[in-house]
Amino acid sequence: MTSVYPKELAHDVRLAGGALVHIRPIRVDDEPGLLALFDRLSMSSRYQRFFSRLSRLPQSWLHHFANVDYRERLALVVERPSGATLDILGVARYEPSETPETREIALVVEDRWQARGLGGILLDELLRAGHARGVTTFRAFVLAENRRMLALIARLGTILDHSTAEGVVELVFTRK
Repeated sequence: MTSVYPKELAHDVRLAGGALVHIRPIRVDDEPGLLALFDRLSMSSRYQRFFSRLSRLPQSWLHHFANVDYRERLALVVERPSGATLDILGVARYEPSETPETREIALVVEDRWQARGLGGILLDELLRAGHARGVTTFRAFVLAENRRMLALIARLGTILDHSTAEGVVELVFTRK
């Protein structure tokens, strides 16, 4: 069952470099924008997000990613005008995990928009939205080599547990 679209989560943000971007909850009609974002990601960014060198994103995944209920599954996108269209520059999401009270998070930002604070803004917004929906514990699986993501989670969250296996760090954390 889909909840009502949480328009209160939509707002503009000015990045440190001056660029104005818009953050909002994902919508069903974002499938083409998600595909375009995926196509603009470097192989390195694809690997860090999906732990695989995907050359294309399966249609079933696009459908799953764009269809959320805004409570148990939530995704926020950041977009910016590009000519006559809006480009999705990044996505932060949470999904149910194997532990009922924990949500698994994922985050990706287009390469040319990385290192501008956008990942931190998106993750913070996602954690705040989750907290407002009663989600207090989050889980992330991060490649051990992805130091920026590990540092971001440590900055925004309080780590409750962590483990590493086969080059992947599992973090369980709450919002600071």
